Amino acid sequence: MEFLKELWEFLKERKKWWLLPIVIVLLLLGLVLIFAESSAVAPFVYPIF
Repeated sequence: MEFLKELWEFLKERKKWWLLPIVIVLLLLGLVLIFAESSAVAPFVYPIF
């Protein structure tokens, strides 16, 4: 969690707001991959990537 806190402080301090959508998409993509591995949806998710 400290990494996310430092990233947020960096974005606020340096005014790099254009990075925020990229970070959000990467986090969501990671969550989809994590949840898809252990579910019945896996065969349908893998062809997307």
